[in-house]
Amino acid sequence: MAERPLVLADFDYELPPELIAQEPAGVRGESRLLVVERTGRRAGGWAGGGNPPLRDAMFGDLLSLIPSGDLLVLNSTRVRHARLLGTRPSGGEAEVLLIHPGAADTWIAMGRPGSAMRPGKRITLGPDVFVETVEVLDDGNRVVRFVGASAEEAIKQYGQLPLPPYITHAPGSIDEERYQTVYARREGSVAAPTAGLHFTSALLDQLAQQGVRIADLDLEVGPGTFKPVESEDLRGHVMHAERYDVPPALVRAVAETRAGGGSVWAAGTTVVRALESAADEQGVLRPGTSETALFVTPGYRFRVVDHLITNFHLPRSTLLMLVAAFAGYEATMAAYRHAVAQRYRFYSYGDAMVVL
Repeated sequence: MAERPLVLADFDYELPPELIAQEPAGVRGESRLLVVERTGRRAGGWAGGGNPPLRDAMFGDLLSLIPSGDLLVLNSTRVRHARLLGTRPSGGEAEVLLIHPGAADTWIAMGRPGSAMRPGKRITLGPDVFVETVEVLDDGNRVVRFVGASAEEAIKQYGQLPLPPYITHAPGSIDEERYQTVYARREGSVAAPTAGLHFTSALLDQLAQQGVRIADLDLEVGPGTFKPVESEDLRGHVMHAERYDVPPALVRAVAETRAGGGSVWAAGTTVVRALESAADEQGVLRPGTSETALFVTPGYRFRVVDHLITNFHLPRSTLLMLVAAFAGYEATMAAYRHAVAQRYRFYSYGDAMVVL
């Protein structure tokens, strides 16, 4: 008898609210790490002689998990101060989230309330500085322009880090440091590639000294990463598009790693989506800049990535579905049940898991 297709409700799980991390770990890199064995993959022979599918560890234990000759791929995007708080003509509060630059000195943005972002309406950021809505797009996003200051000036003066909606405090000095990876370079994202938040420069140096190759790409994380899936039939979900850039150096690193018998480790779901989108059916990468709207669900055949480092994701989210596609549905949901029972910290500032 054929198994029924997975539906949205299959990706639900119970999470006590207190397990949603509101602050990063006290010291970067000192998070917990859940080691997960992929469904159908030979167990790794952990200490004690057994072959358990799950093992509790610390993030620094990646030093013993990633062997010499393997390749670790990072997303080097930097989070833009894309959140702008202002007021409507009535005096009410308004919020604008900049997504990416548009044409002719405009930006693509979203915001609330929607009534404050109708064509011709302005939101006041400061004395004689406004965000004016030019057009409402078919997907509900807005085309906006800045009045009274350049975009760069307005972002520098009024922009805030766009912390995820489940983090309840306003961004402060700790977030300025810890909601960016230590290797962040080109600004363009509205959310951090959270698996990368655990890495320290010292850990990366140690991995390199042990013979692990390290390379990066750039994928601009968009607000769609927090967009809930609303269609019970997963085929009805429209995935958001995100810009990515795969440099030639990374293409060479993947090819050389493969030729040497090594494996590719992705630090985060954004790296997975970029690598898989840039590869042909044989897993050969193409360098360059493009956009991806790849929606990875169980049944997807991975062509590039062999191992995944990731955080714990929201119920019913596309990110959880990607992890389930990679690790296997049963293994993933068992891992999440274990993480809840063992009081792991969840979401952007939470702990991590690695899928072998």
